Amino acid sequence: MKYVLALDQGTTSSRAVLFDRDGQIKAMAQKEFQQIYPQAGWVEHDPEEIWSSQLQVAKEIIDCVDKKDILTIGIANQRETTVMWDKTTGKTIYNAIVWQDRRTAYMTDQLKIDGLEQIFQTKTGLVLDPYFSGTKVKWILENIEGARAKAEQGKLAFGTVDSWLVWNLTGGRRHITDVTNASRTLLYNIHELDWDNVLLDILNIPKSVLPEVQPSSAVYGSTISNLFGSEIPISGIAGDQQAALFGQNCIEPGMVKNTYGTGCFMLMNTGGKLVKSGNNLLTTIAWQLSDKVEYALEGSVFVGGAVVQWLRDGLGIIESSSEIEYVASQVNETDGVYLVPAFSGLGAPHWDPHARGTIVGMTRGTTHAHIARAALEAIAYQSFDLLKAMEADSGIKLKQLRVDGGAAVNNLLMQFQADLLGVPVIRPK
Repeated sequence: MKYVLALDQGTTSSRAVLFDRDGQIKAMAQKEFQQIYPQAGWVEHDPEEIWSSQLQVAKEIIDCVDKKDILTIGIANQRETTVMWDKTTGKTIYNAIVWQDRRTAYMTDQLKIDGLEQIFQTKTGLVLDPYFSGTKVKWILENIEGARAKAEQGKLAFGTVDSWLVWNLTGGRRHITDVTNASRTLLYNIHELDWDNVLLDILNIPKSVLPEVQPSSAVYGSTISNLFGSEIPISGIAGDQQAALFGQNCIEPGMVKNTYGTGCFMLMNTGGKLVKSGNNLLTTIAWQLSDKVEYALEGSVFVGGAVVQWLRDGLGIIESSSEIEYVASQVNETDGVYLVPAFSGLGAPHWDPHARGTIVGMTRGTTHAHIARAALEAIAYQSFDLLKAMEADSGIKLKQLRVDGGAAVNNLLMQFQADLLGVPVIRPK
């Protein structure tokens, strides 16, 4: 039997899954890693822990089969999260700045004041927001001692998490990414399919730090033999949300999926047509297979399932995330309680990095069950906003919503989402 090894590097954990030729799961392993919050609005990961956790779970499941039976490796990764490392030593110069991080809001505010928002949106399909990698790179170059000088000398590498993994998997032989990840940086021209010199100049980022860009399906290199006992080709990379769109078989224009993970990410396949949003959505690359590029409209919610983690870790009203459905179902409605989980600002369609979370409508009769239900409903309400913006931009009325992610197992949430949207919500079998 031959297998494909999938590496899924996410915001809170690293997973490895072994698939057979029929797409059936042979083995799976997962390891959580530390979330670092140096100060309000900042979110970081230790890049070495990202790598070590991903390597650990990969080795764990590779040991389940004959190594020679693993044909290839594919990577799906948390997008926008920014890693910079020394090309000579392979050591990072700072923690990974996570996609949720808001520290560069002052940069994006200034770019807007300078009248540059339109040029970024036209070239990249993105809005000016701290979410994306470009201003994170600029922050590191301007704030970490010696970073600017190393970058100017061509000694520094930037990459999203996929690039960091491939660098380590190949023993530093390949500095590379795919088009889906490149399209999330604020630096990549999605029309010309190349890094954009004008945008690099605006942000004062040397081109030498950037990885080579390849299609989503390509041979990016092979693992060094001392990692897994043999060299295994790496032949697929996609940002996690584009990978989910493809995995949900949303391969025709107008098909939509929503992932309920740490955040919520709704993508609509627009085929070969690059649709410019008039409702504050993102235009992004869905994937590139050979020479054919397909595009998507995307709406990003920064806090989805993370609000459940907050109820557990911040408020302590549940002991585990799985309890949320039971607790929320103890009441039939929120009794006027609304929760806006703007812990990291608001994403689409509002794009307000300065917004903060709030709970309103509480009375002496409000219980932890009302707050739990309001938290779940907040996830659905935010997704509702995305879908309506998507329908307005595309002119396509949604017939069904395909869903995945950890929170998609929550029956109460999925039923409320279906009722709110007025369409069937379809979970994968």
